[in-house]
Amino acid sequence: VQLVESGGGLAQAGGSLRLSCVALGHSLDTYEMGWFRQVPGKERELVASIGRDADSAYYTNDVKGRFTISRDTAQNGMTLEMNNLQPEDTAAYHCAADPDLYRRRDSPAPPEYWGPGTQVTVSL
Repeated sequence: VQLVESGGGLAQAGGSLRLSCVALGHSLDTYEMGWFRQVPGKERELVASIGRDADSAYYTNDVKGRFTISRDTAQNGMTLEMNNLQPEDTAAYHCAADPDLYRRRDSPAPPEYWGPGTQVTVSL
């Protein structure tokens, strides 16, 4: 499976961006999916994740109320709507999929599938 992200770029504080992730290869219906972000020199952080049936979602405290994750079954992928962006949201955002993504979010081992990342840069 190959994960392909799109939608990153530049935004001003208070602005919005929409990230998309499409999985190529086979269906990810049995996988949890999520977005991690990583800043050079820091550990990756799970920003948001969504269950197999989109029946549950997790958000890290910093993005609650600002970001919304959703699954796109038709595209075999997911999206992340990011509103009221702040400079501290600046990072490389990676799409990920794993049968147990949320529970393994702090594991040193990477998720089973990991996208190359898309850069989000937020300026004042």
